[in-house]
Amino acid sequence: MEKEHIAQVRRFSRAVTQHVGALEDSYLQRGRPLGEARLIHEIGEKGIDVRLLRERLKLDSGYVSRLLRSLEGQGLIATDHGGGDRRVRRVALTPKGRAERATYDTLSDQLAMSFLMPLGPSQRVRLVEAMAEVERLLRAGSVEVNFKAAASPAAQACLARYFSELATRFDTGFDPDRSNSATVAEMTPPAGYFVLAEFDGAPVGCGALKVTGASTGEIKRMWTAPDARGLGIARRVLRALEAKAREIGLGTLRLETNRVLLEAQTFYRSEGYREVAAFNAEPYADHWFEKQI
Repeated sequence: MEKEHIAQVRRFSRAVTQHVGALEDSYLQRGRPLGEARLIHEIGEKGIDVRLLRERLKLDSGYVSRLLRSLEGQGLIATDHGGGDRRVRRVALTPKGRAERATYDTLSDQLAMSFLMPLGPSQRVRLVEAMAEVERLLRAGSVEVNFKAAASPAAQACLARYFSELATRFDTGFDPDRSNSATVAEMTPPAGYFVLAEFDGAPVGCGALKVTGASTGEIKRMWTAPDARGLGIARRVLRALEAKAREIGLGTLRLETNRVLLEAQTFYRSEGYREVAAFNAEPYADHWFEKQI
């Protein structure tokens, strides 16, 4: 890691925190710190489970509890147990809290304008485009890619979305029961492995390795959620699967794809896979690829 890169990130962080007033006790002159203001925004008009609130903001449970107690003491929020389950705490804004959130929205718009107003038109465009790129890259860095149980609810939810997209895109639709198998058992060690990509606790991509022989394996179920594409998720998932394949002694990886998935074909070629003759009877495949690892 370049020292100048680290220094630039630190300078950027200092400039932003100073400009937005993150260090002030009274964020946007509303009498409370940024942490409390952010919770008011995240709770939103419909309320939220406290567990999800903690996961979304990646905050310690004790710290969140202190912030919520403060907001409750100010009459801005109310908490209860969702659906009567005492293990689930839900928080919602009171009428006073909703009014405060609306005030924050107005003041936040004014703060955003303070970034842009001193600049000329072309500079504003450059700044907004740069901010969008920073946001995209920070989001990419926040995606977690890990091996997970293929039978887990998150894995099954990801696969269901994958199958749904294929059914829409393929000319003949898609029925996983007609496709060559990649069952939970075949994606469970030592028969196979499943990788899940998650952002803010929600699945945004997946992929699997199916061991098919003493030295061969197949890449299966590669998918990235449409709203998470362009973040390099597929590349990270594929490389995690390739690393696992090397670890367990495989030397050849194969995969197949449909003719309409042009972006997939381009991606696999960029990762060193070469097109070969059909090696299976997958009914939805038009292209077959192979890579020596």
